[in-house]
Amino acid sequence: MEKFMKNKCLLALLACLLLISCGKRNYFPKEIEQKQIEIVRFDQQLLAVNESNAQEQVRELYKSDFMPYFMEDILGIRTYDTAYMVEALPKFLEDTIYQFKQTNQLAKAEYENIDTIQQELNSAFSKISYLYPEFVLPKIYFFLSGFNASIYFFEDNIAVGVDMYLGSDYPLYSQVVYEYQKKTMKKECVSLDIVSAYLFKNIPYTSTEHRLIEQMLYRGKIMYLLQLLFPEKSEAEIMGYTEEQVKWCREYERPIWNKVIEKGDLFKNDHLLINSYLNDGPFTAEISQESPGRLGTWMGMKVIESYFYYNRKATIQEVMAEGDAKQIIKKSKYDP
Repeated sequence: MEKFMKNKCLLALLACLLLISCGKRNYFPKEIEQKQIEIVRFDQQLLAVNESNAQEQVRELYKSDFMPYFMEDILGIRTYDTAYMVEALPKFLEDTIYQFKQTNQLAKAEYENIDTIQQELNSAFSKISYLYPEFVLPKIYFFLSGFNASIYFFEDNIAVGVDMYLGSDYPLYSQVVYEYQKKTMKKECVSLDIVSAYLFKNIPYTSTEHRLIEQMLYRGKIMYLLQLLFPEKSEAEIMGYTEEQVKWCREYERPIWNKVIEKGDLFKNDHLLINSYLNDGPFTAEISQESPGRLGTWMGMKVIESYFYYNRKATIQEVMAEGDAKQIIKKSKYDP
């Protein structure tokens, strides 16, 4: 009997490993066209500004496509007010009241070398371009936000406030964000946040329904695709969780799913309830105060993993475009 139980456990473990490996199979050929993503160092241009050269340097900044957006939306200065910009920008960069000077100098040192970010972006966007050759690939602008923005879209481009990625333990973050938000405020998350934002912007929500299940699956699809684009990153990194939070989710996966089913939440379109499952927070209130936030997104990702395991011929593009949540659930055979 003991031998039988050991064999049974071994078979269960093998089945689990097969589910993981087959569910996240490789969708890309060994050789695909490599894209080089342009990173514009607007942050370095900003850091070159001081009181003695402000007029000349501001004139150089105006040559950037990003400058009008930076002035209007980040600094709140009208684009035509160049005289005020010449006066205000050095004060913004050298401010000691809000400790922007300290923050900017740390950002300068932290982002002196961005080789890893460059490589990750090149790899991820090369794969995206393979799957969706019609997508316009962005330029990436680094800038200093004064704690105003992490990711900012303008035209077809993406700007990143590098001062929002200085490390989860950076003391000043306690003054501007909640504790649970700090986990992803580090350099290692820059590429992932850029690509995640890009996917949400460019891969449309196709369902005509706006219930929890449709929105869970939409977000789950994006998380699944991120795993393919960043195979070196863990599930915790993809989700913005700690390893302990992922362990909790896996341990309680069946009870979580059963609770959602029993409450009938999947097919509700109550905005407050949906936000509770999908918005970032210290926990997912509908489930447990011990749970991580955005548990609905994690469950959506698990459904999509199961779908690809049981539907080997399905393509990424087909599943991303599928708006029928009931069909996805049915074909996924999801049963944690």
